[in-house]
Amino acid sequence: MSTLRADLAANRHSAKGRVVVTAYRLAQRAAAPGRPRWLALPVVTAYRLASDGAVGVELPVAAGAGQGLAVFHGTGRVGHPPPRLGSDVVLRHGITIGALGDGDDGEAPTVGDRVSIGAGAILLGPITVGDDAAIGAGAVVVDDVPAGAVVVGNPARVVRIRDVATG
Repeated sequence: MSTLRADLAANRHSAKGRVVVTAYRLAQRAAAPGRPRWLALPVVTAYRLASDGAVGVELPVAAGAGQGLAVFHGTGRVGHPPPRLGSDVVLRHGITIGALGDGDDGEAPTVGDRVSIGAGAILLGPITVGDDAAIGAGAVVVDDVPAGAVVVGNPARVVRIRDVATG
């Protein structure tokens, strides 16, 4: 319950974000290992209809996400295979987080804590985005991003490393 409270607080200015994270957490709970499949199927289906169908945000139930997940502006895609997202991650509209190739064999990125991902950014492959990083709008990220880095461009390049101790 504290995770959902943190998610709702992170989305206090985004009605779409509140809908998505609430439905996401409920679907995750229903689909948790050991839960009956007959319970998970209608809950996960309702989640997909509400998030992907109604507000245009695809966040797979299998995606791992820490507390404080913020979904700003809706209308975006968090991809397949399911990524791993840390705590206090901000997802803006039109982003893709997924595998480099076609099919189910690729790996998705791992995103650290307190990471901000700008509108239209693309993160591909088995990369790691370090804690406190910022991904600029429209950046195409295919290499690891160091903690505290600000990356922009296509291909993405580090433009500075933030001192997270001082902000």
